[in-house]
Amino acid sequence: MLNRDHLDTIAMAMDTIAKNKLRSALTVLGIVIGVMTVIAISSVVRGLNSRIQEQVAEFGTNVIWVYRFDVFQFGRPSTELLTRKELSLEDAEALQGLPHVAAACAGVRYVNPVFGAGLYSVKYNGRKVSNTILEGDSAEWREVYDLALKEGRFFTPEEDERRADVITVGYDTAEELFGNESAVGKQLNIEGELFTVIGVADKRKSGLGGGKNPEDNIIWFPLQTFKKLHPELKDHWVSVKADSHATIDIVKDEIRDTLRRRRHVKFNQAENFAIFTPDALSDLWNQLTGGIFIFMFAVSSVGLMVGGVGVMNIMLVSVTERTREIGVRKAIGATKRNILFQFTLEAITLCALGGVIGIVIGGMVTWGIRVAFASFPATMSVFWTVAAFSVSCSIGLLFGIYPAWKAANLDPIEALRYE
Repeated sequence: MLNRDHLDTIAMAMDTIAKNKLRSALTVLGIVIGVMTVIAISSVVRGLNSRIQEQVAEFGTNVIWVYRFDVFQFGRPSTELLTRKELSLEDAEALQGLPHVAAACAGVRYVNPVFGAGLYSVKYNGRKVSNTILEGDSAEWREVYDLALKEGRFFTPEEDERRADVITVGYDTAEELFGNESAVGKQLNIEGELFTVIGVADKRKSGLGGGKNPEDNIIWFPLQTFKKLHPELKDHWVSVKADSHATIDIVKDEIRDTLRRRRHVKFNQAENFAIFTPDALSDLWNQLTGGIFIFMFAVSSVGLMVGGVGVMNIMLVSVTERTREIGVRKAIGATKRNILFQFTLEAITLCALGGVIGIVIGGMVTWGIRVAFASFPATMSVFWTVAAFSVSCSIGLLFGIYPAWKAANLDPIEALRYE
């Protein structure tokens, strides 16, 4: 519990800081920069993590993907990977009959092979939308991904089988081409052929940057219809929906056994296909953000260390400047503990003020990012805010204890003689 001496010591420490405003501000500049960096970067990363989780949830918690190799691994693909046999529509149909599978579909996309973005530009009555994804899917696609429709319908298995010239378009595609008009019944000329719009998908979650989702600029064709346009695309992406999240591991084992038999993989050979879930996106993102956090700690640590050294330097100067004052205080009864408490408190208070200022500026930077970049997903984290403030106070204690100890151990007689 604080007594009168402690209160007087606190008042003297606050008075000293208030009398040297400019020096105090320059002293904690490194602390401010370090804390601001922690707040700003953690806010951006936290917002992006939240957006990633939303997009993963949109795929569904019980969806399983199968492809001929793992697309979430980096590095130069080996010859064996590149020469693997593609998955086919028949593979998807075989998986459809497994006990715990609710639906399975196969699809191919016409996109930029490097960036995954759409390549096609669609026009209608003088309006144009660029970078549109063209995708051919079996009719079960909507059931696998629970596609919500704004209007119209998705194509049927019968339309896929007879190669009907019908399409379902994404939300942004329809908005850019048709505006407030109904898209259903309109015809689009795509690669020299006319296709009738039978449905429009509802809007999906925003992209990572808080803007439009590229998956909203898409045109879905029945798979067999799409093969008329691009017969060269044979690399099917197979999507499987388990009947519940609890049976995902069972379904993965069933898929593995089925495809090993279909692809004639011997018991002692590695699989020539990859099975993964939307959680792989989260794992990949966590790996990327791990590097961002290392960078964040490196930058903020430099700022905090510089700030700590600055605090120690100024406190040592302050001890020298106030040597006579310390001698007077000791002469009238101040103990070593009083002096140690006063100077340690000054250092901690300086760093705490720097932490508060850093938090305020970091919050302003976070808000500025959201405003300047169209609601970029930056959200302040209570954990990192408290952690940054706690570290700034700890810096004050760590770098202020030596100057305080030096002041507390001054000889009172020598201190009174100091000029």
